Amino acid sequence: MKKIKIVGLGAGDLNQLPLGVYKTLKSGLPVYLRTKEHPVVSQLEKEGFTYQSFDGIYESLPQFEMVYQKICETLFSVHEDELIYGVPGHPLVAERTVQLLFEMAEERGVTIEVIGGQSFLDDMFRALRIDPIEGFQLLDATDLKQDEIRLRQHILVGQVYDSFVASNVKLTFMEKLPYDYEIYLVTAAGSKEEKIKKIQLVDLDREAEVNNLTTVYIPPVKEEMILYKDFYKLKEIIAELRGPNGCPWDLKQTHESLKKYLIEEAYEVIEAIQEEDIDHLVEELGDVLLQILLHAQIGQDDGYFSIEDVIEGLSAKMVRRHPHVFGDAVANTAEDVVKNWDEIKQEEKGVKRESILDGVGKSLPNLIRAFELQRKAAKVGFDWQDVSGAWGKLTEEIQEFKEEISHDPSSENAIKELGDILFAFVNIARFYDINPDEALFMTNKKFTNRFHFVEQKVMKSGKSFKDFTLEELDSYWDEAKRLGY
Repeated sequence: MKKIKIVGLGAGDLNQLPLGVYKTLKSGLPVYLRTKEHPVVSQLEKEGFTYQSFDGIYESLPQFEMVYQKICETLFSVHEDELIYGVPGHPLVAERTVQLLFEMAEERGVTIEVIGGQSFLDDMFRALRIDPIEGFQLLDATDLKQDEIRLRQHILVGQVYDSFVASNVKLTFMEKLPYDYEIYLVTAAGSKEEKIKKIQLVDLDREAEVNNLTTVYIPPVKEEMILYKDFYKLKEIIAELRGPNGCPWDLKQTHESLKKYLIEEAYEVIEAIQEEDIDHLVEELGDVLLQILLHAQIGQDDGYFSIEDVIEGLSAKMVRRHPHVFGDAVANTAEDVVKNWDEIKQEEKGVKRESILDGVGKSLPNLIRAFELQRKAAKVGFDWQDVSGAWGKLTEEIQEFKEEISHDPSSENAIKELGDILFAFVNIARFYDINPDEALFMTNKKFTNRFHFVEQKVMKSGKSFKDFTLEELDSYWDEAKRLGY
C-alpha cells in the first residue's frame, strides 16, 4: 500500500526542527514540498537537500482550492510506494492540503502518517504576548468569511501569501473596522527573521513584507462604537435596557403593549421605500429589528424563547420551504415557488384546511385582508373573467349604498354597503396588480403634504382658517398640486 509521510517544517529555522523530522527529511525518500519558501528549506539546501516544490502550481491556477486539489492529485499519482510531503508549521494547523489528503486517502488506498512539526501558534502567542484563553480565532486568509469574524477576540489570519490576499483581508475587515484601526504583521514568528510591525488596517496590502510566513493579528476591539455593527452587541444592549438597572419604559413592555409599535414601524419602512430614501430605510429597518429583539428579550426574560430560537426556527423553515434551492425539487417560476410554499406549509401544520381562506391572517389590516381574501378565492376560479365585471360590481355597490343612505345614513346596512364599495375597489386594484394599501398610503402622504402647504399659506397670511373661504383654501391646494406636493 502506498504511504505518504506528512512532515511539518515548523514555524522557525533549522535549530527549532525536531530531530525526528530532520531525520525523516534526510532519509533518502523523495520529498515534495508545498512551498520551498521556508527558512528550514534554505538551510537544508546547504546540506545537499533535494526536493520538488509545488510553488509553480500557485501561479498556474486561479483559485487556492484548485491549487490544493492539484497538489493532492499529484501526490497520489507519484509512482513511489513511499514519499514525504513537507508543509510549513504543523500539518494539522491551517493546512488545507493535509485535510484533503485525509479525505481522499482511503478511496485511493493510501496510508497517511503525520510526523510532528511545531505550530506557528505558540510562537505567535509568545511574540504578541497574548493569552489564548481570553478567546482567539484562527482564520484562513484565502477563505475569509465576514460573518465568522468575532471582533471581541484575538484574531489571527494566516495564509496571507501576497498583496492580493492581503487586499482581500483588508477589504473584509474594513466592513467592520475603521480604516485606521491598528493591526500587526507578524512574519516568520519564532525564527531569526521574526518581524512584528504595527500598521493601520488600510495599509495592509501595501506592505512589502507580506509573504507565505506572514500572519495578520487583529487585536480585540475595546471601543464600544466599533462593535455597534455586531449583532450580539445589539442583543446585549436590548438585554441591558430590559435588565434590573435598565429603562423603565422598556421594562414595562409586553408582547401585547408592543403590537401597535410593530405595525407603526412596518408602515414607516414602507414610507421610506416609497420615498426611495436609503438612509431613512436603513433607520426604519433598524426600528423593526428593535421590535423583534424586544419581543425576543421578553420571551427570554419570561423563560419561553430567545432570539436564537427565533433564528433557528426561521432558518429551518426557509430550508424546508425552498426545496428547489436546498433540495431536489424544481420550481421554474415564482408561481411554482408560491404553490410549493403553500403545500409545504399545510403539511407542516398537520391540519386539514377547512377553507382556502383559512390561510389569510385575521389580524391583517382590513384593506390588506380584503386583497388577500380575493386573491385566495380567485385561485380556485371564483373571480370575474376580466376587470369589466369588477367595474360593473363597483357601480352596483355604489347605487345600493346611495339607496341605503337615502333611508337611514346611520343604519347598519349603510355601513355594510360602504364596506361593499371598498371591497369592490380592492377587487379592481387586484386586477390591475395594484396594492390598495400602498395606494392609500401614497394618497394619505399626498394629502398630508398638500395640507401642510395650505397651513403654511394660512400662517404666513397672519389669519386663521376661519377667515378663509373654502374657495380660497382650495386655491392654495391647487397651487400645492401644481408645485408637485
